[in-house]
Amino acid sequence: MAVPRVLLLLSVRPEPRPPFCPFAALALQPLAPEATLPTNRGVDLGVAVLVQSSDQTVLLTRRTRTLRVSPNLWVPPGGHVELDEELLDGALRELWEESGLQLPKDQFSWVPLGLWESAYPPRLSWGFPKYHHIVLYLLVISQESQQQLQAQIQPNPGEVNALMWLGPDVAAAVAATENGTETAALLPQDLPPSVPAIELEEDGGARPVVLPMSTLLQTTPTTAEDIERVSTGTKFALRLWLQHLGR
Repeated sequence: MAVPRVLLLLSVRPEPRPPFCPFAALALQPLAPEATLPTNRGVDLGVAVLVQSSDQTVLLTRRTRTLRVSPNLWVPPGGHVELDEELLDGALRELWEESGLQLPKDQFSWVPLGLWESAYPPRLSWGFPKYHHIVLYLLVISQESQQQLQAQIQPNPGEVNALMWLGPDVAAAVAATENGTETAALLPQDLPPSVPAIELEEDGGARPVVLPMSTLLQTTPTTAEDIERVSTGTKFALRLWLQHLGR
């Protein structure tokens, strides 16, 4: 299997940050005299993996409420890249650690989708950014169906408390909801009112649930509320996935 080469380039003419980005907001407003920025904040490299089934659905997981960073958000499996770790190896390791899913290397292909600058808290109105990541989204295309992949999943309850599979139509509606924009007029009229998901129970079991579509269409609130929603970076990754599909 041919291995794609991934180069991370720093441009002398970077794309402007979106207005909801806390770093963009910091650049536009003066700090109060008593305000101090964190001095121990570096920029870490993360990787997130969109697993695509043979029937063209992708896996998202919901982060547990007890996590320190980005709790209660729907995201693809992912996390930090270890020192000297290959990007694909890091993505597959995080996929296994969070979902229990192990993909034989002869049964999938993969391509890099794009880079996302991630900050937490995600809005300056929540407080100064404490965590700063450059996240590489990878698309891993499995030869197995959603049903076959789902049968192998054993989520880590310390990090994941629910999971779902999105098809292109629902993914397009979710990806269309941007922070600070009104997108109701762009959403298809035949959008389903809910999507199926699987939620972990306290005894270690799992049960099917129905997730309201309105939850997936939530944007980041202006106040510090960890409401259930799809992360902004995930919406970006879904848009890139749809472009890859030619949608």
